[in-house]
Amino acid sequence: MNALLDRISIDPEICGGKPCIKGTRIWVALVLDFLAGGMTEAELLTEYPQLSHQDVLAAIAYGAEMSRQRILPIPLGHVA
Repeated sequence: MNALLDRISIDPEICGGKPCIKGTRIWVALVLDFLAGGMTEAELLTEYPQLSHQDVLAAIAYGAEMSRQRILPIPLGHVA
């Protein structure tokens, strides 16, 4: 997992310090939003050819790691 997380960069001078895929200005959150919205990895990689499969895995790993750090409140009654 650490090798994947090494692909993530947080730099206050780039994208306001938002976590990005290293060497790009592509936010981890953007990758996760697209995947959560139903975009396939193949579609994502076509849209952003500078990304690799490992970058997508890194974004997912980062999201998983962050979910261990805090709990985001989800309103009750919005069951999917």
